[in-house]
Amino acid sequence: MNPRGPEEATDPEEDAAPSLGGGSVTSAESGALERAAEAALRPRRLDEFVGQQVVREQLSLVLDAATGRGRPPEHVLLSGPPGLGKTTLAMIIAGELNAPLRITSGPAIQHAGDLAAILSSLEEGEVLFIDEVHRLARPAEEMLYIAMEDFRVDVVVGKGVGATSIPLELPPFTAVGATTRAGLLPAPLRDRFGFVGHLDYYRPAELHEVVARSAVRLGVPLASEAAAEIAGRSRGTPRIANRLLRRVRDWAQVRGSGQLDLAAARAALEVYEVDESGLDRLDRGVLQALCTRFGGGPVGLSTLAVSVGEETETVETMVEPYLVREGFLTRTPRGRMATSLAWEHLGLAEPDPVRGATAPLGRF
Repeated sequence: MNPRGPEEATDPEEDAAPSLGGGSVTSAESGALERAAEAALRPRRLDEFVGQQVVREQLSLVLDAATGRGRPPEHVLLSGPPGLGKTTLAMIIAGELNAPLRITSGPAIQHAGDLAAILSSLEEGEVLFIDEVHRLARPAEEMLYIAMEDFRVDVVVGKGVGATSIPLELPPFTAVGATTRAGLLPAPLRDRFGFVGHLDYYRPAELHEVVARSAVRLGVPLASEAAAEIAGRSRGTPRIANRLLRRVRDWAQVRGSGQLDLAAARAALEVYEVDESGLDRLDRGVLQALCTRFGGGPVGLSTLAVSVGEETETVETMVEPYLVREGFLTRTPRGRMATSLAWEHLGLAEPDPVRGATAPLGRF
């Protein structure tokens, strides 16, 4: 945690969060080393932030109005899938307000005392960013929403019948919460956020701009066709787009001419097994197993996970969301089923419905 300013803040560790997917290049999760690489590519002002036009406009109004009144803005909740820019927006909020930024994460705050120590050291107008805010411990949640509404915390001294509650006044501050699962936030905490912004997946044209800007920051020449190729395989996620850009840069440096052109982009993405639809090895493995071993389904999640040698949680959280969103996979009460698009993508002939419904579900 760093109270000095947004330019000195660092991202929190993913405490207690498993690194799923074995470091897949198309995973939207990031580790400590990658967050350090991402820091150099982050926009610092709201007008530099690409995409999320509705959220940007709404947030701009909130910040400009608060600045005009000379008061900290209302608390902000940012929700959406990982990798879309929630941490970046939190840093931008602090930068736009010219305020210090304090960063922590829900898993790092397991006791109310941990949160009390953070809150009691806040400066007036400081921005407190809590990543994965839905993972706060319940006592800390209760303390946080009281602090957000009344700008005070009750510090309990002693135990049992001799315990004494000492109210501690807090300077006005702005809490920015980020969550990938807004539905897990308790209503009392969610209601304390005056502004709620939901981040959606990016369009290819927006990712093209993201990749082009990142290439400039990295100091590498990037052809427009290569940027479009990377953008089209990035699953609508800027974090993945920037990661693929770095891998293409590596390929061009080691095996190519140093130029990031279309041929280099395609060759690098082939090495990392990212196809034209953004599917990686595990994605295709799931579809291949579903179509060839189980006749397209329906098949249970655990059976499908065993068939590709992965944990159930990995398939459910890292693979299924994208396959369902892109129309390769459907979830039914009886299990997972491949769509016509999945058969077409694998170059396989789709069986008739009767034969597909009698697939050997008990093989595993």
